[in-house]
Amino acid sequence: MSYGVVSLFIPNALVTGGTSGMAILGHYIFKLPVGMLMVLINAPLLLLGTKYFGKHFTIRSIIAIGFTSLCIDLMVEFLHVNALSHDVILAAIFGGIAVGIGLGFILSGHASAGGSTIIAKIVASKTSIKASSVMLVIDMLIIISIAFISKNIDLALWSLVSIYISAKSIDMFLTRGPSKKVVHIVSTKIEELCSQIVHHLGKNGTIVQGNGIFEHENKRMIFLVVENGKVPRLKELIQKVDNEAFMVVMEASELLGRGH
Repeated sequence: MSYGVVSLFIPNALVTGGTSGMAILGHYIFKLPVGMLMVLINAPLLLLGTKYFGKHFTIRSIIAIGFTSLCIDLMVEFLHVNALSHDVILAAIFGGIAVGIGLGFILSGHASAGGSTIIAKIVASKTSIKASSVMLVIDMLIIISIAFISKNIDLALWSLVSIYISAKSIDMFLTRGPSKKVVHIVSTKIEELCSQIVHHLGKNGTIVQGNGIFEHENKRMIFLVVENGKVPRLKELIQKVDNEAFMVVMEASELLGRGH
């Protein structure tokens, strides 16, 4: 996370979301070290967050933020890490990936890299506003601020892209990106389909009972989790057995249990 900020975000005047984005924004305005500003911004919020998240979460977050802040300032002030790229597009994409992976490590350790989640939690507990909406507003205010400061709407928009990429990178990191699909099959020839699926693809699957919503006729559906590479073979089997069958294929964003 620190390397992404130092080598890609700061040299290209990009910002990320949350309190890390606030610190980078403060760096552009006050010319103070980013790491120092991260500590100054997060310290009071983490103390306040103890009430909502507990002491263990706060201690882990203090360690994560302190270490990240230290790494950022060491890279800038002492190691003099050079910019990895001065192309703002590449910086937004790969900076977003780097920060997202770093945040993924922190979140998987049940900690936080910034106090914006605490702000969101407090607001959500006092009002009917969702925490995710509060965090979105915070990120948008940071983006608007960088647009005014740099007087460059392009940088603000690319910062928005980097925030989106970071969010997606966090999701992929936390779920480990399973390469499998969830498949639902509705057919009048369930037994024959099951026989073919067990023979060619494996024996894991479930038959679900249901009713049609119009005439309330009895229907049965097969529920499967299939590896990406086996989906074409599954389609062939279904078309061979019942070309009137209805098949829905979805992404399996996270799997738990039975070896996953």
